[in-house]
Amino acid sequence: MWRKFFSLFVIKNKFEAFVVIYALGLGAVERGVHYMEQYPGFGGWLLFSVCPVAVFMAGARILDSVERRDLE
Repeated sequence: MWRKFFSLFVIKNKFEAFVVIYALGLGAVERGVHYMEQYPGFGGWLLFSVCPVAVFMAGARILDSVERRDLE
């Protein structure tokens, strides 16, 4: 039973990976907007720009792991 439950949290194909990356991107931009409100000026823009960059790096890792799973 636990195996079926935990299989719900495994990304199996590229479509699921893109949905997860999209959700991460929405959250990152929302967090960036909060940073811009808290830190007006250059500091806010700098923190805002770092949030989506982290999603790009995580998205690349997610897609790479899905492609490796397809090759096996």
